[in-house]
Amino acid sequence: MIHFVILVSRQGKLRLTKWYSPYSQKERTKVIRELSGIILSRGPKLCNFVEWRGLKVVYRRYAGLYFCMCVDMDDNELEVLDIIHHYVEILDRYFGSVCELDLIFNFHKAYYLLDELLLAGELQESSRKTVLRLIDAQDSLVEIAKEQASLVGNIIAQTTK
Repeated sequence: MIHFVILVSRQGKLRLTKWYSPYSQKERTKVIRELSGIILSRGPKLCNFVEWRGLKVVYRRYAGLYFCMCVDMDDNELEVLDIIHHYVEILDRYFGSVCELDLIFNFHKAYYLLDELLLAGELQESSRKTVLRLIDAQDSLVEIAKEQASLVGNIIAQTTK
């Protein structure tokens, strides 16, 4: 089971978190500070697995971001690395060569993509095409809702004149 997902920049800035296990806000802050310090201080030639508090943290660096997932000790590290890579591929296809700014300004879409990929700390959908199709459908629903809200706003403006 995945306990949490954290995306941290090379400068230590938090870009995305998703928690699947109960942690208080104080604990979350401590976990983020502690793990980002551990991961950012590791050399590029070291392995991508860290044992931490009886759990295993699997991370991978893509450009300026570290994608980290905390899993149980008996989970397969290579499978978690594959899930991380799968998520990055989906982000890359959705945004078209994803960068850190895409995640900063469209963080809600990054969360939607992660929610379609993982459910309650387990892999929900392994097909990139299915995830992207679902997100495209969700985007079209948002556009329809915006158009309807605009029409309602126009109707209200006309009736109040």
